[in-house]
Formats: sequence, structure tokens, C-alpha cells
Amino acid sequence: MNTKALMVLGALLCLPAAVAAQQAGGWPIDSIPWQEQAADGSRFALLEGNRDAPDEAFSYAFFIPAGGFDGPHAHSSTARVFVARGALKLGYGTTPDPAKMITYPQGSYVVVSAGTVHFDGADVDTIIIGTATGRWTTTYVDPHAGASAGTRPTD
Repeated sequence: MNTKALMVLGALLCLPAAVAAQQAGGWPIDSIPWQEQAADGSRFALLEGNRDAPDEAFSYAFFIPAGGFDGPHAHSSTARVFVARGALKLGYGTTPDPAKMITYPQGSYVVVSAGTVHFDGADVDTIIIGTATGRWTTTYVDPHAGASAGTRPTD
């Protein structure tokens, strides 16, 4: 057997191990393994991937308690968000204005582009499931604002 054939055979033999390393998984919404909680009651769970690895996709869950609102901020990469429970309120701009917030009820899908300044919150307990790519950071318009759970400040 030539060297090229041996390399191909070796790669094929390693394939089952690589596939096995990417085990399927999931969580019922009431069993999300929350890993971080902030003083405002928000919670964050990294569900899959590595949010600190450049250009690596990751999935997360975020809980917003009823009455919780996050000040204007932007993220380093685009967030694609599904409202799994409750209703997400979202507005754009550097000054929070409840009149400019759109309510996205359970079942909604929202895309917030990288670098877009926005503010968000909820009138009812809300859970969102999102995907983005790392290295994930958050920049608040007011750097002294209280950060929500799962926030990674800009370096």
C-alpha cells in the first residue's frame, strides 16, 4: 500500500471516534443547566461549543426574569435568537426607550447583527435560545451599567 492510501485509511479509521465525540444532546426547557446567575436575576447556560474560541459557533440559553431589562449594549458577533418561553422585548439605539421596543412572543426568531447597539428585557419570565460565534464579548454604552449573566466584557 502506498503512503497516500495509508493516510486515507488512517483518516477513515479515526472518523468514528470524531463522530462519537460530537454526541447529540438536549435539554427540556425546565432542565437547562444554568451556569451563571447575575445580581439582576438573569441566568446564562452555555449549551454547546466554546464562546471564547475565535470563529467557533456556540449555542446558549438566557433567562430574563420578569421586569428585567438590560441597558444599551452590542455584541462582537451576530446573535440568532429563538424565544423559547415568555416574550422578549427588544429595541435599538444608545438610549433605552420602552416606546421603541418590539415584543417578540414565544416562538419568535430574532437576529441582532454584530456591533448593533440594542437594549432588551421582559415583562414576564423569558427564556431565549441563541447561537453566535466566538470570541463573544459585550460592550455596554454605559460601562458602569450592571451586566447581565453570561456577559463577557470587551478586552
